[in-house]
Amino acid sequence: MASNAPDAQSMAKRQQEISVADFFAKNRHMLGFDNTRKALLTAVKEAVDNSLDACEEARILPKVRVEIRKVEGTEDHYVLSVRDNGPGIVKAQIPRVFGKLLYGSKFHRLRMSRGQQGIGISAAGMYGQITTAKPVQITSRAFKSKPAHYYELRMDLKRNEPVILVDEEVDWGDPGTGTKVDITMKATFFRGRQSVDEYLEQTAIANPHAEFSFLAPDGTERVFPRAAKELPPEPVEIQPHPHGIELGIFTRLLHDSPHRSMGVFLTGSFSRVTSQAAGQVCKASGIALSAIPSEVHPQEAEKLFHALQKADLPPPRTDCLAPIGVEHLLKGMHKELGAEFYAATTRKPAIYRGNPFQIEVGLAWGGKLESDSIARVIRFANRVPLQYQLSACSSTKAVMDVAWKSYGLQQSKGSLPVGPLVIMVHMASVWVPFTNQAKEAIADYDEIRKEFKLALQEAGRKLGTYLKKKQAAASQAKRRNIFNSYIEEVVRAYQQITKEDGSDLRTALLETARKKTELAEKLEAMKHKEAPEEMEGTLVIGEDGQPLVPGAVVATELPPELDEADLPEPSEGDLESLIDSTPTIAKAKSPRGEGHHEESGKKAVQASLFGDDDA
Repeated sequence: MASNAPDAQSMAKRQQEISVADFFAKNRHMLGFDNTRKALLTAVKEAVDNSLDACEEARILPKVRVEIRKVEGTEDHYVLSVRDNGPGIVKAQIPRVFGKLLYGSKFHRLRMSRGQQGIGISAAGMYGQITTAKPVQITSRAFKSKPAHYYELRMDLKRNEPVILVDEEVDWGDPGTGTKVDITMKATFFRGRQSVDEYLEQTAIANPHAEFSFLAPDGTERVFPRAAKELPPEPVEIQPHPHGIELGIFTRLLHDSPHRSMGVFLTGSFSRVTSQAAGQVCKASGIALSAIPSEVHPQEAEKLFHALQKADLPPPRTDCLAPIGVEHLLKGMHKELGAEFYAATTRKPAIYRGNPFQIEVGLAWGGKLESDSIARVIRFANRVPLQYQLSACSSTKAVMDVAWKSYGLQQSKGSLPVGPLVIMVHMASVWVPFTNQAKEAIADYDEIRKEFKLALQEAGRKLGTYLKKKQAAASQAKRRNIFNSYIEEVVRAYQQITKEDGSDLRTALLETARKKTELAEKLEAMKHKEAPEEMEGTLVIGEDGQPLVPGAVVATELPPELDEADLPEPSEGDLESLIDSTPTIAKAKSPRGEGHHEESGKKAVQASLFGDDDA
């Protein structure tokens, strides 16, 4: 060994605990702050998520304003400002919420919420501090009877603790409560895909009960009005389900339990464990129901765990979820996408690793959507848009698994479908299994992918039915117009032969044309009727941009009446079809004076129309 090589003792002196804040400051790409473009979007997302969660928990219809201003004298420094009308934050909590990583109330609660890890907004502030050395500015008012509090904070990265620079009372300028956060950061502002505009547009689709406004650095302003005045149902917090917990976590819960008997521990710490089930589990594991949980030996704990896994327990409760729902899915898509047809489906709750979850799918087709391009997939987890790692997401893989050709769309094998189509997928869960800390894609669990596929197929069948009826209606309408244009020709020929006015023939021919295009008439009439059962959860938009009738309907827009110039050349087949179907034609006299014989009458009309001397 070289004389200057460090020994174990000197190496030990260099080892020290790593602060969570310090770790993520050096690995900020893990949190979605890879580059200046993505960093701005991630910061907006975290701030808006917090605002929506706070408003909904306080049962307030959310109103969120996002402003991005460029810092004068700099090339790439911006101030992000997000303000909401939520319940505000009590003074003592403000420094920790915004100045400390892994701090929050959502990590240990099993109920649906946007935030999960307690990293988001504090990480955005940390990024701003690292890139511009500017503190985070927070103004919050929690009580209408008291003034707002204004803080300027920075984060002590080594200790993962907030450092308060300014703490004072200020005029909120509003009679209500709420919170406003200003973060100065190095960023790049842009528009288009994966931009702040797109993020807010998608957030407005999944949250039709919320109102958003956005002021861009160039002074342009955009408002996303709310389409629903009802808040989503408030999710209920549940206990963990025994079938979704792992041995190490179970052992920790056991030893940390304040309960004085195993029976109370099992029924009070877990969801769906009744007193009877607790007794059976204890009996199967050989542990007394009266045993003190914190004193159970590790080997006994393992036996208890395995007995609990084998117990026949009901699935977890599902009132911890708040899905968007079919009606709001349709409203959200309609107000932002400008399509012609919408279909939505909400699946029944399912379970992965003991966690309840629910899958929803919405399809938007036609209208202003781009045709001849690959379908656009917009993904959501707990109502939050996912804008990165499209191909890594379980929902995208499920979309590519579906055979879209069955529903009237083009698709290459293993690819996304092609057509004027937007596919919206949403997973609601108490714990969404993201692929990384930046929450960019949903992990590919078999149970989740299966539910995505089933929901897509369910919505796809509605779209397929609509497209088939639309195609049939268009075909029938075209035939009707052709028949109508030929009728006068036939009547004129009839008049020349019989010297009669032909009014009876005209009426008979119109009736024949009506019967031959009866399907178009029926589909036209369906615009004004209730949807059949298989088409519930769909919405069809008329040419004026409004639903054809309130609620779920099925209908199709027939093509406009064709101009004469657009009509095809008369076809003998079409005319013969009309002539053969109209008994009145039999009265026509043939050019050879063969009287009123039916066949000769028809030939006489055909000869007059087509100049056939042999008829």
